[in-house]
Amino acid sequence: MIGRRAHWVAVPALLGSFISACVVFGGVAGGATYTPTLFSWIVAGDFETSVAAHVDALTGVMLLVVTGVGFLIHLYSVGYMHDDPGYARYFAYLNLFVFSMTMLVLAGNFLLLYVFWEAVGLCSYLLIGFWYTRPAAAQAGKKAFIVNRVGDFGFGLGIMWLWTVFGTLDYGPVFDGAATLSPATATGIALLLFLGACGKSAQLPLHTWLPDAMEGPTPVSALIHAATMVTAGVYMVARSHVLFERSGVALDVVAWVGVATALFAATIGLVQTDIKRVLAYSTVSQLGYMFAAVGLGAYAAGIFHLVTHAFFKALLFLGAGSVIHGLGGEQDLRKMGGLSSRMMTTTITTTVGALGLAGLPGLAGFFSKDEILAAAFHGGQRVIWALLLAGAFLTAFYSARLLFLAFYSAPRMTKAVAHHAHESPAVMTLPLSVLAILTVVAGLAVGIPSEHGTRFARFLAPVFPVHEAAHGGLAGLMLLVMAVVVFAAGVTLAWVLYMSGPVRAEAIGRPRNPVHALLLNAYHVDALYDGVIVRPLFVLSTFLARIFDLKVVDGLVNAIGRVVVAGAAGLRRIQTGYTVNYALTMLAGAVFLVAFLLSR
Repeated sequence: MIGRRAHWVAVPALLGSFISACVVFGGVAGGATYTPTLFSWIVAGDFETSVAAHVDALTGVMLLVVTGVGFLIHLYSVGYMHDDPGYARYFAYLNLFVFSMTMLVLAGNFLLLYVFWEAVGLCSYLLIGFWYTRPAAAQAGKKAFIVNRVGDFGFGLGIMWLWTVFGTLDYGPVFDGAATLSPATATGIALLLFLGACGKSAQLPLHTWLPDAMEGPTPVSALIHAATMVTAGVYMVARSHVLFERSGVALDVVAWVGVATALFAATIGLVQTDIKRVLAYSTVSQLGYMFAAVGLGAYAAGIFHLVTHAFFKALLFLGAGSVIHGLGGEQDLRKMGGLSSRMMTTTITTTVGALGLAGLPGLAGFFSKDEILAAAFHGGQRVIWALLLAGAFLTAFYSARLLFLAFYSAPRMTKAVAHHAHESPAVMTLPLSVLAILTVVAGLAVGIPSEHGTRFARFLAPVFPVHEAAHGGLAGLMLLVMAVVVFAAGVTLAWVLYMSGPVRAEAIGRPRNPVHALLLNAYHVDALYDGVIVRPLFVLSTFLARIFDLKVVDGLVNAIGRVVVAGAAGLRRIQTGYTVNYALTMLAGAVFLVAFLLSR
């Protein structure tokens, strides 16, 4: 068995995948599109589909993100998971996860997309519940799997509807024929597809699985939240944008669900005390920004935020993992503080990630979030713009709060934990440094706006229509100033609350008023689902299993059996074994038959 040497297979495999992705990216950089067919897959009557790929600029971008960030997370995992008894199993699951996501973005038809859409869900179940001996981890894995099935049911129906309309599931004919759909049909198909995206990308009302996914290993959280599973929904909606545009209504639904999710999750992230749960709700919120962007028609802006978010959110999760590793498993922000002098590399890189998330001017998150805000403003959606701007303020606040509580405030841990605190090994800090550099340079490299859109938008122009407005004039200056003011206000408020004076650990996370209690309990959505859906279904299932199945179904089957046995017992009396009885029976039968014939 490969055992403790599993990383010698897993990590080079991801490095090779990243190099291959770079080659593919170079091939599509000029705007080319490739649609190779590998082999015929299913032929059943009128239904025929193949294993085919669809490779264009969007595919190239997604492949770089999935394999590049995936490689860094694999490398980080060598240090983080080195003592785990399931080391080989962990890397097997992790490789399968990245393979599934890679095939998802390479798929050339909706059936292949659906297969690897489900494979990603399976891998998330395996990785979230990796420490399955912990009841909380096992429950979180099941919750993620079941909640995603709700969305995937709608996604599957949407794909079936596509086939009944077009007679094919290949991207080319479907997207080319989208203009022939009636708006009502396009709306139905698009909303069913979006239901699948809500499940996979944790949008309202199917968001509840993602915060609980923190029960898995921290590198798994980074992979799920940054580069793979949760971005699948955004990718699918962007890839299928012609279907959503034909509907019109569906795009509005996508935008408003994204806005609602962005604000909803950001408010919950304000008060969380678990360092990973703060980041989890942040992911839900930032995914809302991506959906708001694609709902507004700013597809390139949404994908650009997907890319930058992959960098700084992977950095933040891996930074949190470094803190947890250095503190011997501690995740509670109330028991941290003072880590800046003990974990210098982790502090610097995590600070870069948090500021990128908060939208510090010059960092990647600032440019990508500013593109979304500008698209809303110039598109005439001023209410959406105002709500997303409010969400940006909340993001800046909880990002700064996390930094202050974990690194820059006075120590609140015990002496034993403080003595144990140490910097992580180089195999963990190297990925942090690379991601920090990407967070710094990505926006400056491809996100600076111009009269013709950003460099990133121009790269994706062969895939998406360029709707992003230019950032010139007084309006552009006003948007820039507002973004800077909102960032500064959020960070300043966090400084006043958590750094201007000593903060007692027992005062953090204690509900001070009904609103604070509501946020700490995440609006009681889990309790609501438990009371309205889970418990009634459990009672119904118990009734069906213990009463209806045993008394009615089994009772009916047993009654039929008893009737057959009773009838057989009666008929058995006829079988006497005496020849004379059989002869008399035959004679009686003959007499009856002759009498019947004569009576006609």
